[in-house]
Amino acid sequence: MPKPIRVLVVDDHAIVREGICSLLARRKDIEVVGEAADGKRAIDAVVQFDPDVVLMDIQMPVLNGLDATREIHKRFPSTRILVLTQHESKEYVVPLLRAGAVGYITKTARASEVIGAIRAVYDEGAYLPPRITQAVVTAVAESADSGEEQTLLTEREVQVLILVAEGFSSREIAERLSISAKTVDTHRANIMEKVGAHNVAELIKYAIRKGIVSA
Repeated sequence: MPKPIRVLVVDDHAIVREGICSLLARRKDIEVVGEAADGKRAIDAVVQFDPDVVLMDIQMPVLNGLDATREIHKRFPSTRILVLTQHESKEYVVPLLRAGAVGYITKTARASEVIGAIRAVYDEGAYLPPRITQAVVTAVAESADSGEEQTLLTEREVQVLILVAEGFSSREIAERLSISAKTVDTHRANIMEKVGAHNVAELIKYAIRKGIVSA
């Protein structure tokens, strides 16, 4: 049996941490190795417990989630940080992805989605739900000062990417753009190949890292 995913839960509200830990304890492939009530304790806990995934809140005392994410990513780049917060605007998403988070999910998500997000960042290296992805992808398409990096994707590829982010299938995208599903699949493959991404979440992280999206 594969070893469980080691998770550190970081949130300044004890009742929230208890709820998350109780949820995760029911999964055989996930093990909660520690908790932290602020960003500074989170860094200390990463040193102590060496988690695979850190489930990180944003607004906390002593040291906020953004600064804690930046420090953990700098010191422990193999540790994957999944942000779990009430905020979903790109003003929060973009800085956190730039700081090193590989996933972002809101507290309005269902329990099954949180579990899926943890597994995704561990297995695939990234996770963004469609609503978050759509907001950031739209910002990529609308960015006016991205220079050479923006020309990497054609206008049609950006259109396809936005629709993928909205959760449309290849067939549905084909109908909306009046092209064949095979052409849609070709565009998707080209997009991923151009930026070296394996999924849409990784593509968004690339766009943010290159400065195509501004916070």
